[in-house]
Amino acid sequence: MPLQTGTYKLGPDNGTLAVRTKRTGAAAKAGHNLLIHVTAWEATLAVGDQTSIELTADSTSLRVREGTGGMQALGDDDKANIEQTIDDEVLKQKAISFRSTAVEAAADGNALRVEGELTLFGTTRPLAFDLDVAADGTLSAVAVVTQTDWGMKPYSGLFGALKVVDEVEVSVAVDGLGV
Repeated sequence: MPLQTGTYKLGPDNGTLAVRTKRTGAAAKAGHNLLIHVTAWEATLAVGDQTSIELTADSTSLRVREGTGGMQALGDDDKANIEQTIDDEVLKQKAISFRSTAVEAAADGNALRVEGELTLFGTTRPLAFDLDVAADGTLSAVAVVTQTDWGMKPYSGLFGALKVVDEVEVSVAVDGLGV
């Protein structure tokens, strides 16, 4: 593993935590696939004999950065309405956290296999993903979260004709931490 032993603080100052949603349903063409950034989050990566990762995120800090597809471009009012819907109907302002239970280096030393517990919407469930570590210490990971597994109801509109796909992609990218 190219990362030096130590404790690394991660957050919006050196990385991006993002959520990607996709649309489905009879009226899917009217909706947008969204790229949403979590603007208030922090994580600690402790590298050593017992490598661990802990992350907390403010569920009210999700901001729509991009909407692709759809019949018309997303305006600032549209983005604000989506953000309000996320706060009020989807995440309901509940805390988000992740705590690793096992972190092991891959055989090639360029990735970590992370297993842990994600708390989302008041429910804690296991989640596993690979954390890629580049030669310069840049970190990146993608995890698929199935909303209904955490008791969440994926957003739907237009009397159910437009729906957000149950599986959302959560990614993190952190600038080089050094080697």
